Amino acid sequence: MSIEAKMKQLREREALAEAGGGKDRIEKQHKAGKLTARERIEFFFDPGTFVELDKFVVHNCPDFGLDKEKYYGDGVITGCGNVNGRLTFAFSQDFTVFGGSLSGAFARKVCKVMDLAMQNGAPFVGLNDSGGARIQEGVDSLGGYGDIFTRNVHASGVIPQISGIMGPCAGGAVYSPAMTDFILMTAKSAYMFVTGPDVIKTVTHEEVTKEDLGGAKPHSSRSGVCHLTAPDDKQLLALIRELLSYMPQNNREDPPVKPTKDDVNRPTPEILELVPDESNIPYDMKKLIAAVVDDREFLEIQPDYAQNIIVGFARVGGRPVGIVANQPDHQAGVLDINCSIKGARFVRFCDAFNIPLVTLVDVPGFLPGVTQEYGGIIKHGAKLLYALIEATVPKITLITRKAYGGAYVVMASKHSLADVNYAYPTAEIAVMGSDGAVNIIFRDELKNAKDPVAEKNRLVADYKEKFASPFKAAEKGFVDEIIHPEETRRKISQALDMLKNKVRTNPPKKHGNIPL
Repeated sequence: MSIEAKMKQLREREALAEAGGGKDRIEKQHKAGKLTARERIEFFFDPGTFVELDKFVVHNCPDFGLDKEKYYGDGVITGCGNVNGRLTFAFSQDFTVFGGSLSGAFARKVCKVMDLAMQNGAPFVGLNDSGGARIQEGVDSLGGYGDIFTRNVHASGVIPQISGIMGPCAGGAVYSPAMTDFILMTAKSAYMFVTGPDVIKTVTHEEVTKEDLGGAKPHSSRSGVCHLTAPDDKQLLALIRELLSYMPQNNREDPPVKPTKDDVNRPTPEILELVPDESNIPYDMKKLIAAVVDDREFLEIQPDYAQNIIVGFARVGGRPVGIVANQPDHQAGVLDINCSIKGARFVRFCDAFNIPLVTLVDVPGFLPGVTQEYGGIIKHGAKLLYALIEATVPKITLITRKAYGGAYVVMASKHSLADVNYAYPTAEIAVMGSDGAVNIIFRDELKNAKDPVAEKNRLVADYKEKFASPFKAAEKGFVDEIIHPEETRRKISQALDMLKNKVRTNPPKKHGNIPL
C-alpha cells in the first residue's frame, strides 16, 4: 500500500472516530440540550492544546452481536491539554456510542489517562454522560469500574479530581464521581442515583421522577452530593475551569498566584456598618467576604446546602485561600450535622492541596434538639474539629462577633492550632451568651430583685465586660490582636505573608481515624 493510500486510510478512520455514534445520534444529543463528548472537550481545553489518546480503540466483546457493531474510541474520549495554560488530563463519555456505557476497553482507556495524570502530577477531570455498565460485557464491565475506583482513591489528595455530570450517571457509575473532590451538575440534563425510579417503585412502592430523585436540585440542596450547578454544558465547563484556577497541579505545589490591581492595603470601612453590635441581629457574612477578598470575587462551594456555613475559594493579594465562615443570616450561623460535614470536607481538601484557610467566626453554638442528637451531631460535629486541627496549612481566624461554647473551640480557635487569631472589638467569647449565663449564675439574685429587668440588664452588661470581652481572650494570648474592622483586608494579607513559608507536620502514622 502506498503512502498516499495509508494517509487516506488514516484520515478515513479519524473521521469515523470523530463521528461518534453518527449524525442521527448527535442530533438527538443536541435536541436534548447537550453538547457531544468531543464538543465538550473542545470547549473545555485551551484552543489547539488537546492531545487525544487511544482514538482507535474498540471493544473485543464477541457476544450478543456486538462483534458486528464497533465504533472507534468505544464511547469515551481521553487525553490531555491545557486549562488556563496548565496541563490537565480528562475523559469525556460519549452518549452517542452505546449510550456511553462502560466496557472493558473503555475502562482501560480511562485508567491509562488517570495513571498519566498521577505520573505527571496534573489534575484529572471526568465528564460523565453514560448509561452505566455495558451489560453485554458482564464482569469485564464491573471490573473496569473497580479499576477506576481504585485509581480515584490513590489519586485522592495527590492531584485534584473534578467530576462534571452532564447526563445520566447511575448505579455503580456514581461512585467514581463520589470519590472525586468536586461534583458539578447541569441543571436540566444531569442526574445521579444508585437505584433508579423503576427499581424504587418495585421495591419500596415509592413513585419519583429521575429529576426529583437524582437531579441537580435535590443533590445540591438536600443530599449535598453536588457542589456546584450550571444551567448548561458550556457554563459547567467554564465553572470547572474557574475552579481549577484556585488549585495547584498537585499536592507538592502551591496554588497559582494571580496578579491583581486590588491593593492589599485597601480599607474595608463598610464592615463597620455591616456587623451589628447586638449578637442576635442577623447580617450577611458573604458581604464581609466580598469586602475583604480581591476584586470581590468569591467562588462559593455548595451554596444551596447547609447554608448556615459558607465555604469557598477567593484570593487575597493574588493568593488563593479557602474560606470557612459561619452565616448569621441563616439559622444564626449555628453548627449542625450537615454544615459540620460540609465544612470538614472543604477544610481537608484545602489542607491536601496547600491552600491557606481563613475562618470567619460568628457562631452561637451547636444546634440543640433530639433530631440532631439522634442524627449523630457528636460524631459529625467532631469531623469539623478534627479537620481543622489536622490541617497544617496556614490558618487565620477572625472572630467578628460571637463565639460561644464548644463551637468557639471548633471554629479554628488558638486551641485548635490556628496560627493567627484576630477579633473585632464587637467579639464575644464565652461559654454561652451573656443572657443565658446570667440566668444560670444569678438565678436567685434575679428572683429577689426589686426590678428584675433592670438588674438583669446590669448583670448582662457586667458579664460581657468581665467574661465575654475579646480583651480577656487577648490577655490570655488566645486572640493575637483585636483589629479595627476597616483594616481586615490588610491584616489578613499580613498574616498570609507571615505564614507563607510555614512548615508544620503531624505525628507520623498510616492515617488518622476521623469520626466518619
